[in-house]
Amino acid sequence: MSKKAPLSFVIVTGLMLFALFFGAGNLIFPAMLGQSAGTNLWSASLGFIITGVGLPFVTILAFGFSGKSDVQSLASRAHPMFGFIFTAVLYLSLGPLFALPRTGSVSYEIGIKPFLPDGVGFLPLLVFTVIYFGLACLLSINPSKMLDIVGKILTPLLLIFIGILIVVAIANPMGEIQSPIADYSDNSFFKGFKEGYLTMDTLAAFAFGIIIINAIKDKGITSRREVLGFCMKAGLIAASLLVIVYTALTYVGATSVEKLGYLGNGGDVLAQASNYFFGPAGAVLLGLIVIAACLTTSIGLITACSSYFNKVIPAVSYKSFVVIFSVFSAAVANVGLTKLISITVPVLTAIYPLAIVLIVLTFLHSFFKGKSEVYLGSLLLTAIISILDGLIASGVEIYAISDFFTDFLPLYSVGIGWVLPAIFGGVLGFAISLMKRSPEEVY
Repeated sequence: MSKKAPLSFVIVTGLMLFALFFGAGNLIFPAMLGQSAGTNLWSASLGFIITGVGLPFVTILAFGFSGKSDVQSLASRAHPMFGFIFTAVLYLSLGPLFALPRTGSVSYEIGIKPFLPDGVGFLPLLVFTVIYFGLACLLSINPSKMLDIVGKILTPLLLIFIGILIVVAIANPMGEIQSPIADYSDNSFFKGFKEGYLTMDTLAAFAFGIIIINAIKDKGITSRREVLGFCMKAGLIAASLLVIVYTALTYVGATSVEKLGYLGNGGDVLAQASNYFFGPAGAVLLGLIVIAACLTTSIGLITACSSYFNKVIPAVSYKSFVVIFSVFSAAVANVGLTKLISITVPVLTAIYPLAIVLIVLTFLHSFFKGKSEVYLGSLLLTAIISILDGLIASGVEIYAISDFFTDFLPLYSVGIGWVLPAIFGGVLGFAISLMKRSPEEVY
């Protein structure tokens, strides 16, 4: 018989979810958003919150609703091959391609770079990333309970420091909020919506959802209704805290332009804001906490990715994957934070809409009786548009196709042209399934 979760367990799980989502790397995006959005910071922040907070929250709910215990089985409702490719791309994105190198880049930008003279070249970053990922590699090969203790200490310390910075910045702003720049002048909401992709938290939620579901089941909570209710309550706690922190950091970024000017990335914004309010000592403290918090996050990412790929390719040992991912991430991190973010954008532009559509289909699964044609039709048409958007974001010149979609595809000009094709593909897939004598249904 399914048990009910005590309130204390709900609160602890909600705080754990917040800690999982609020990696030190996520600090950089709201601050940069605020600098660019200026007086349009509230509409831009709303768009950012929808994809940076709302979608991860809904993803957690999707796992509770679906009854599935891992990403691949959920994505395989469309097709086993899609399930494998989607899961592999997700773990590679969370691991060595983007999120993992970003932990090293953010650590350097906030913890080391502010204390170096201008024009030092590439050597300091190279030395730092070798040491950083070397340590992460060693700790991932031999994980210990000490890491959990360090994580539980570091996250509160980081939050306390950021909280103090936010309070001081709101009480004594650095300057007046400036006019918005670039796309934030006319489409601030949709620009913020797409910027929320950069947190990668919706993708991470596919991995974190498994952790939450397993934790719930270990407590004897097995009823789907109870599991979904638990996910709702714990998710709301995490989401509420994220909304508060992200909105406040966006404001800090918006008020920093007059004093600091427009900076290259959010790491620079936070480092210089910390130095402005608290002097060198504050910048050192922030740097040390961020480096340690990023290191803890990187160990978790290396461990998760190595475990998954060792399961897929047993011939390659877990330790070998740890070394491979650590070395590769160190190399990627040396492109620098600003460049790394620019490389990340096209890939996330391509895969995020697929993740969103998969989440929506998960909630509608019972409505269309789990027909794989619905999944395939919706995801295929979504992929056509999102991959095109990703290519354009990477600088590929396909103006004829882009201009055509801009003129004739609703919402394409604001970056979400995949919405109507996703709906049409799902409807088309459902119609095809009805024409079959024995439509295959996935439960």
